[in-house]
Amino acid sequence: MRPQFKILSDELIEQIIAEGFELLMDPGVRVHNEEALELLADAGAEVDSDAQIAYIPRDIVERALETAPSDFDLYDMNGEPVVHYGGDSVQFDPGSAAITVLDSETQEQRAPVTEDFVKFVKLVETLPQLDAQSTALICTDVPEEIGDLYRLYLALNYMEKPIVTGAFRKDTWWTMKDMLVAVAGSEQALAEKPIAIFDVCPSPPLLWSDLTCQNMIDCARYGIPSELVSMPLAGATAPVTIAAAVVQHTAECMSGVTICQLAEEGAPIVWGGSPAAFDMREGTTPMGAVGTWMIDTSYTEVGKALDLPTHAYLGMSDAKVVDAQCGLESAGGTFMAALAGVNMVSGAGMMDFESCQSYEKLVIDAEIIGMAKRLIAGVEARDEPIALGLMRKLGHRADYLGELHTAKWFSEEQYIPSAVIDRGSLEGWKKKGAKTAWERAQDRVGALLATYEPSPISDDLRDELRAITLKAAQRFGMDELPPLPED
Repeated sequence: MRPQFKILSDELIEQIIAEGFELLMDPGVRVHNEEALELLADAGAEVDSDAQIAYIPRDIVERALETAPSDFDLYDMNGEPVVHYGGDSVQFDPGSAAITVLDSETQEQRAPVTEDFVKFVKLVETLPQLDAQSTALICTDVPEEIGDLYRLYLALNYMEKPIVTGAFRKDTWWTMKDMLVAVAGSEQALAEKPIAIFDVCPSPPLLWSDLTCQNMIDCARYGIPSELVSMPLAGATAPVTIAAAVVQHTAECMSGVTICQLAEEGAPIVWGGSPAAFDMREGTTPMGAVGTWMIDTSYTEVGKALDLPTHAYLGMSDAKVVDAQCGLESAGGTFMAALAGVNMVSGAGMMDFESCQSYEKLVIDAEIIGMAKRLIAGVEARDEPIALGLMRKLGHRADYLGELHTAKWFSEEQYIPSAVIDRGSLEGWKKKGAKTAWERAQDRVGALLATYEPSPISDDLRDELRAITLKAAQRFGMDELPPLPED
């Protein structure tokens, strides 16, 4: 039996969905994209072109929910399916688009550059607990206009795992698509075995910008999965109650599924988000708050009720350094997401309200993820009978350490952490230098990076990726790209 977390009653889920349908008709959804408005109008929605508002009838949304796939896979660079979106599969990737990195020496935040991003990608590759890469950092040593595609370019040079990414512009999406096609071999091959998924973010409340809407439409038409990231801020850009914020999330995601399916029926799309419960004292968006965890797990249950793949930004902290608060908040969100069965949990390594990435936090979070995955694996009998034969054999002797039964099962029954987690005696800890968790995490980062194996892509493909990226960079005044760090 797999342990599960449920936060909503079936009746409350039904009411949330019903009210989501109602919101799509009144007040409707603002859509600042002409192509999407045309798709909706052609499908039978009432469209006010001047106000750029679509009033979407329930039957159109229901058809879209029926044609959206209930599951799909992401593939690694070797063409193997390694991430499954659907059901109660649970996978983890780091959060995306951090604007700072926590310096390992000074523990101060600073602007990231190419070398920082490459180091992060390599580290993710060496962590078995992480199932996918992300375009985790925004590099400041290239023009802002190519920040999105440059991250993907770097990642494709060093990764094997699939990647969660996203575009900041309509035009750069096409460059990113071209890079992915170059890696996959053809547009058809990319659609058949996608190696990337794009985040697409509606704006609260009930608004699709021209950029994100177009990105979602373009993904749909090329068979590239997209991941809805609805972001209601309870008490600020959404109603303050958790249930009402989830109603808003439901309406925003329903509108996204509808536009996606009208663009291309059967296109893979994920029910996801990055909401928060607004902190009334500080005026901030806490990602480590229990209210945020509750909104995420609630909307996950709604997505599952609609038979859609799910995603959430959880496992993050609002702390500014890797401290006790950081561990508390990251662990709470990670365990809630795993127990809720979120298909892709984004956020490992992230802190300071989703704005900063830390290598050391990432390796600590990997241990939290390992524990969470062990938890949802549940309890199995293993043997039949479970214990009678073994315990009758040993009687009252406490000699289980030497039994073959122990050697056979201990590694499956227990999660064995790395040296980041100290479980030695006080004396043993002192003999190893009496290091803090931060210091042990520093050591772990260095040890893992030493094990990184270079990406299997060919030199010709590297050259092609560089040529595609350089062409985009030259449009914005950059004649040469920064050199790639050595493997």
